[in-house]
Amino acid sequence: MIYLDNAATSFPKPKETIEQLTRFVTTVGGNPGRSGHKLSVEAARIIFEARDKLVEFIHGKKSERVIFTANGTESLNFAILGLLDENDHVITTSLEHNSVMRPLMHLKQRRAVEHTVMQCGPDGRLDMEALARAMRKNTKAVIINHGSNVIGTTQPLGEIKQVIGNTILIADACQTIGSLPIDVDRDNIDVLCFSCHKSLFAVQGLGALYIKEGIDPRPLKFGGTGSKSESSEHPDFLPDRYECGTPNTPGIASLLGGLTFIEKEGLGRIAARKRALREKLLQGLSGIEHATVYGSNANNANVPVISFNLKNKLPSEVGYELNQREIYVRVGLTCAPMAHKTIGTFPTGTVRVSPGYFTTDEEIDRFLEALQHIAGQ
Repeated sequence: MIYLDNAATSFPKPKETIEQLTRFVTTVGGNPGRSGHKLSVEAARIIFEARDKLVEFIHGKKSERVIFTANGTESLNFAILGLLDENDHVITTSLEHNSVMRPLMHLKQRRAVEHTVMQCGPDGRLDMEALARAMRKNTKAVIINHGSNVIGTTQPLGEIKQVIGNTILIADACQTIGSLPIDVDRDNIDVLCFSCHKSLFAVQGLGALYIKEGIDPRPLKFGGTGSKSESSEHPDFLPDRYECGTPNTPGIASLLGGLTFIEKEGLGRIAARKRALREKLLQGLSGIEHATVYGSNANNANVPVISFNLKNKLPSEVGYELNQREIYVRVGLTCAPMAHKTIGTFPTGTVRVSPGYFTTDEEIDRFLEALQHIAGQ
């Protein structure tokens, strides 16, 4: 079995992830903040430690400004629905995921929120001068996909923030966090949204966002927090203002394991390994006559996500033949139809291959050999 779908979720997970998850579900198991007994206190400690490690990982300032969610989609919905008001204007790009575009369409219909889609080039690059021209007096936020889940192109968040000034910058870091260094303080990122089950090595069902001081979205949910239980009014302090109900403590424990693994390995080493795998794939694909690779091949900052097609074969056909060989990739529109329109692959999409830190050189070789056979070489 060769797993090359890490842009969807990372697999396998490191032993640190599995150990922390197993420890919680077998020896802790308590509900954090809901009881005073030892197991509840230990569950709360795990959440505190994970939140603390995460804010340090992204170079944020206060751990209570890290808010846990169910996934990257909920994080983006939280920021978009919580910050945009009637008649606001927002700018985004043609590489965005449906987790951005569908909430914006909802707000267009329900709150008369306008949005401008900046057209990126086929290589995924955003024109900064065009971005500056698109700004309006009522532009409330700019939403940027830090790393494309289709072609892997990354956007310079610090440069974008310089262009947009005091306008809120919402960054979708689902594909970049854990693969590339992120510094919310240096790049002046107002809201950072991400999932935790990809390059942070947590299990599925966990996301988070970081909200800079001075940014105050409306809560999406209200309910029990374990704090101020005597009051029927929801707490106004963080993180309780934005987190209610029983949290995904097993998932958060797995995140603690994933962050511990990244600390041990070093983010630089992880990023270098992924770049090497990406370059190996690109080199191999360049030798397949009927393969067309989309996006920019030159930028070392690109995340290890590569989309391609084979001449005269649908992506679904290629995916089926790879699946028969127990090689697992993603095919189709990858929840980003506008991105595929940008690179000219709509409506059939592409074959997407995304190696992970645990992918071996031998697995890449076997994938390329299989692809040559499918291509008829």
